[in-house]
Amino acid sequence: MTAGSEQRRVTIMVVPDGGERTHTYQVSYRMLRILGGLAVVLAAAFTLVAGSWWYLAARASRTSTLEAQVRELRAERDQVVSLQRQLEMLESQYGHLRGLFGTAGAPSDVWIPPLSGSPSRAADRNAAASSLPTSWPLTERGFVTQGLLDSDQEEGDHPGLDIAIPTDSYVRAAGAGTVVDVGEDDVYGRYVVIDHGDGYTTLYAHASSHLVTLGHVVRRNEVIALSGSTGQSTAPHLHFEILLNGEAVDPLTMIQQP
Repeated sequence: MTAGSEQRRVTIMVVPDGGERTHTYQVSYRMLRILGGLAVVLAAAFTLVAGSWWYLAARASRTSTLEAQVRELRAERDQVVSLQRQLEMLESQYGHLRGLFGTAGAPSDVWIPPLSGSPSRAADRNAAASSLPTSWPLTERGFVTQGLLDSDQEEGDHPGLDIAIPTDSYVRAAGAGTVVDVGEDDVYGRYVVIDHGDGYTTLYAHASSHLVTLGHVVRRNEVIALSGSTGQSTAPHLHFEILLNGEAVDPLTMIQQP
């Protein structure tokens, strides 16, 4: 590059409207090249900044979506933890309830189903077919307020035992069998009927709630209901009947009050 070319300049003349004094500026070619290079650099920097802004904006939007998903997952995790705690509490309460009926390794006179699902009943069915109702139908002694009365007696017909017992006491099956009727009516209130085979059936009436359903195969001493005062009843008690081929049998001839 020659010195002459270095001295070459570009003249820029600014002429204001109205004939005012003009302004003249001279810029060398070297300065123009420098200014052009700066313009290119500034344009590239602007493009880079604009691209980065759009990238960061997209990332921020994605981050917001991920944060929302994380919050949802945390809420679901908290629900799972809460359900797990409730399950542990129920298992503890159930274990305590089972402990009331007998300690581990020792036989209990009351049976309730295990917590982890329904057990296989195949082994119980044969026993249920011939199991006589000879167990006391309560976990407590209670107090017999009315025995069996024939229709010929002056006091009237009463085909079973009335046993005074506090509300929500455990009512248990007097023998193994199958639940053939469970429901509620105006006389017996909430009741359960169990078929023990060989023509024997038992009825448990005036319960506050049922713990078995129709077709349920029960073991001897399995808790089937909670005592109450439903139906035609003036106080909490269990009405218990044993029938042989539909005819009432005096329960005290088959079972012994503890």
